[in-house]
Amino acid sequence: MNRNTSVTVCAAAMGLLLVAGCSGGDGDGDAGETARPGPNSIQATGAAAQVQEQFERVVDTVLPSVVKIETGGGEGSGVVYDDQGHIVTNAHVVAGARQIRVTASSGGSPQEASLVGAFAPDDLAVVKVDGGSLKAATWGDSSEAEVGQMVLAMGNPLGLSGSVTNGIVSALHRTVSTQGEGDFSGSTIADAIQTSAPINPGNSGGALVTLNGEVIGVPTAAAQDPAAGGAAPGIGFATPSDTVKRIVPQLIRSGEVSDSGRAALGVVVRTLVDPQSGQRSAVVVVEVMEDSGAAKAGIEPGQLILSVNGTPTPTQTALTTVLANLDPGNTVPVEIQQEDGSKQEVKVTLGELPGGG
Repeated sequence: MNRNTSVTVCAAAMGLLLVAGCSGGDGDGDAGETARPGPNSIQATGAAAQVQEQFERVVDTVLPSVVKIETGGGEGSGVVYDDQGHIVTNAHVVAGARQIRVTASSGGSPQEASLVGAFAPDDLAVVKVDGGSLKAATWGDSSEAEVGQMVLAMGNPLGLSGSVTNGIVSALHRTVSTQGEGDFSGSTIADAIQTSAPINPGNSGGALVTLNGEVIGVPTAAAQDPAAGGAAPGIGFATPSDTVKRIVPQLIRSGEVSDSGRAALGVVVRTLVDPQSGQRSAVVVVEVMEDSGAAKAGIEPGQLILSVNGTPTPTQTALTTVLANLDPGNTVPVEIQQEDGSKQEVKVTLGELPGGG
């Protein structure tokens, strides 16, 4: 992804949505009269009719598996993972929540839910409801997604429960970083699916669905246009279903992730900002984990990490993005700078990013 592109997570702040023209009628209309096609109406035929019918079938099949999630301070979406009441959502939707309520897309009374576990690096979480008859979604293989493939985004944008938008898979294998906010530490999602299906606040944690009725992604973030000061239309990102299928079963089993599949240097860092220019030029090592790849390579607190595997790392986000595209066990060159200004390159064998509940 272009370095000048920023993204925003798509949970919605709790609030009142006013839509002009959406108040109920006063009873004077012809509510009981069946609407009939006008004399100039045109019925869809051929391929157009087939596509329309398929859209309708997919919505009828998948939308019952998409729920609204309310936390008291905001709201988002979720997708039913199994018939045990486990629901997948984004970690940022439920971060810091003291109460979680789930409502089916068809409406009805909200159900109390509990947090099973969350993994912020991939922005995934699992909540669980007891009882009820929520329908599990069918999870597809995101590695088989193709650019140009038609998809539907289902969720609760701006509090509009059970909304559906459509678009295509615009690109694959994007690396997308989201900023931390409140109790959410931020994330860097590798192999994200870029889509033109509109992603709005409240869509977070919903479903990106193929015309086969399979969920191939969880809408997570929308690109921001710094020049326009708002969302960039038609550029949204979803966490791929392959990541969901790797992380979620671990959260269900233990509430934690023991096999993240994500590379780690084994350091705690912070971004170094030049006090005169305000420019971010490198990350400084604050702590080195014992027995980590960084420790074995001789990296020490106080040193600067200038690049990893040939890619400059001027910020924590840049460093995380590089690591998100590498695998545990890879040995990569890391350029460091000593406190006296001298530079050297060391070889680091990457470890695995630990998970937490």
